[in-house]
Amino acid sequence: MAFDRIDRQIMALLQEDGRMTNVELAERVGLTAPPCLRRVRALEEEGAIHGYHAQLDPLALGYTITVFALVSLRSQAESDLDAFEDHVAEIPEVRECHMLNGEIDFILKIVAADLKSFQELLTTRLTTAPNVTSVKTSLTIRTSKQLPGIPVRD
Repeated sequence: MAFDRIDRQIMALLQEDGRMTNVELAERVGLTAPPCLRRVRALEEEGAIHGYHAQLDPLALGYTITVFALVSLRSQAESDLDAFEDHVAEIPEVRECHMLNGEIDFILKIVAADLKSFQELLTTRLTTAPNVTSVKTSLTIRTSKQLPGIPVRD
């Protein structure tokens, strides 16, 4: 997909504030409202914009810990990789799942209410998953940077 300067501005502004009105967005990028809305719709249809969401505070919802889990599988056959991805997709506390290149097969970002609930998830739903040979976990102590989305450059 080729994006011009205005497309990139639109994406950057919506990534920063998805609740921005079309009128405000149009003003900020130097367009009138109808062509701005057409551009936004085109970006959505092309798949450049996947959706809009609210960024929630985990603590406000009772999730006091974040854990990163490094998962190794016995087999890296495509069917086994798919089965693992399907399995973790059903665990709401697993917020991210990334397949890696190298010794570790997947890294997961997991939220939990407390250490006990994380331990239960680990022992009943993660280490027991089909094809899992090992899970190494690291509890987050502090988060100094957490930006949603990706950098949008001109």
